[in-house]
Amino acid sequence: MKNTDYRFSEDFARNMDEQDPMKGFRERFYFPKVDGKEAIYFCGNSLGLQPKTTKEYIQKELDNWANLAVDGHFHGEDAWYHVRKKSKPALAEIVGAHEHEVVAMNNLSSNLHFLMVSFYQPTKDRFKIITEAGAFPSDMYMLETQVKFHDLDPDQTIIELKPREGEYTLRTEDILKTISENQSQLALVMMGGLQYYTGQVFDMEAITAAGHVAGAKVGFDLAHAAGNVPLQLHDWGVDFATWCSYKYMNSGPGNISGIFVHERHAESPDLPRFAGWWGHDEGERFKMEKGFKPMFGADGWQLANSNVIALAAHQASLDIFQEAGMDRLRQKSELLTGYLEFLLQEINGERGVIEIITPKNTNERGCQLSLLVKKGGKAVFDELYQNAIVGDWRHPNVIRIAPTPLYNSFMDVYQFAKILEQSLHKFA
Repeated sequence: MKNTDYRFSEDFARNMDEQDPMKGFRERFYFPKVDGKEAIYFCGNSLGLQPKTTKEYIQKELDNWANLAVDGHFHGEDAWYHVRKKSKPALAEIVGAHEHEVVAMNNLSSNLHFLMVSFYQPTKDRFKIITEAGAFPSDMYMLETQVKFHDLDPDQTIIELKPREGEYTLRTEDILKTISENQSQLALVMMGGLQYYTGQVFDMEAITAAGHVAGAKVGFDLAHAAGNVPLQLHDWGVDFATWCSYKYMNSGPGNISGIFVHERHAESPDLPRFAGWWGHDEGERFKMEKGFKPMFGADGWQLANSNVIALAAHQASLDIFQEAGMDRLRQKSELLTGYLEFLLQEINGERGVIEIITPKNTNERGCQLSLLVKKGGKAVFDELYQNAIVGDWRHPNVIRIAPTPLYNSFMDVYQFAKILEQSLHKFA
């Protein structure tokens, strides 16, 4: 559907929802309330909604714990010793990987550090890291402290990519040029797959290829990309990646992370890593002997026992993802975000009160649009919340709105636009 086919009307939005083959998934989530009114929830890029089956999935494991106790590790449905395997098919589909290349474990920031142990090995000649300026704070702090751990100066080691003057997003050509210009000293390219502030999706395939030509390793933080945009990590040749499960994957606040390690590293048992017994050869794990033997694939990066309760909440959402399918979710996402973009343009007109700083090209964005509010700013955002619109505010003047295809509707987008229009007239 083209922008010219969209209409700023309630009838159009209702008709789109009636024709939506994915509309039934909305009923499978709980929606919060603001002052007693059901929210129009556009904050899945920070915390996804709770599936109605989550309590059931968690209760099942609580019952297993109550009835089986320690025997639950080896007996009963989904014995805990192998419970990590249940999430692998869905995770592999979501990130475009083989099942042995992914595993759910830890949390995102921990995983970034553990993966850096393996994939950032600076030498006297190769030590530099390329990342995007204004990365999410966890990434900035992680890179800074990893570099200091190797007795290096972050200011001399970390190269931050910045948009051109007067622009908000990075040009792929500038990223690739920077990689090429630093290839003799480059050890690692590590950046977000989707920039959290602007909503820009980077060309991960091109960046990975350029990084490898330069002789560097390449990894991505997919916190805002996993479950949101198409990913093909295996085919792109990405060395490593990690993500959280509580944003688009709707698995609960602070819940379990996941990692990807390309299979070419699976046969490298001597690759440096911080090991734990859950990453040790499964067949010999209970021998309790010295000498770490990593499991094949991403499983070899595990440290401790699987968090069974966390995985249960995760699985409640992953089962919905497998039923919905990433291709269908992406199709709806493009339509929904396209409609939001159209309505914003209609509201803005020639006044130029708001500016969409997320790329217009659908291949360079997910479902998030970042709105730079030139007049009214925080007052506009607060007015939206008072009308039960839940988005999020990023200083100094950006509102992030993310219509999520699993549970948002065209009517949600229309109603948001009407309230935004009123707020802009009031404060801008």
